[in-house]
Amino acid sequence: MNGPGRLPYRSLLMAELLSAPAVPRAAGDPNRSLLASLIAGQVAGDGCLPADLGLGEAVFAHLCSQYFRGVALPAVSREVEAIPEWEDLQKLLIQHRAVQSPSELLIANIVATACAGRDHLWQDLGLATREELTRLMWINFPALARANSGDMKWKKFLYRQFCSAEGIYVCPAPSCGVCADHAKCFGPEN
Repeated sequence: MNGPGRLPYRSLLMAELLSAPAVPRAAGDPNRSLLASLIAGQVAGDGCLPADLGLGEAVFAHLCSQYFRGVALPAVSREVEAIPEWEDLQKLLIQHRAVQSPSELLIANIVATACAGRDHLWQDLGLATREELTRLMWINFPALARANSGDMKWKKFLYRQFCSAEGIYVCPAPSCGVCADHAKCFGPEN
């Protein structure tokens, strides 16, 4: 669903998800509202995530039964292109997780899957704003969030962290501050 009716639909779906009962552990999970936003965005046609958010049907069904009991989601069919660095990105995220909630593992898989998209990461995830993505990173991967002190766009930052760990240096300048693409990587996203 695209167009002017999409935002109210997304908001209504998000409200429905958050008003649904959840098992006690899921009800108190700080990722619950972020998962609701990811699902609402995907169903509303935002982002690039497949219907199961890249988790697989069984894991996604279990997530919904734990976090959003009784919500019937409309069938949405969308494929996401596989990327060869998915496992490396997932590993990077898992290595830097907060270790506060099992849902961090789900979030790591979802974020790695969304990296296949062609827009900013918050858009590829189907989130409403970049601030939601920043909150997601602080809750789930605080060490990475702290390391992004220059406010680099998240997808570029994650790839840079991955490439740096592998000894691949894609930035042509020794310092990002003098790189010709500095404005493309840092600052507000439109």
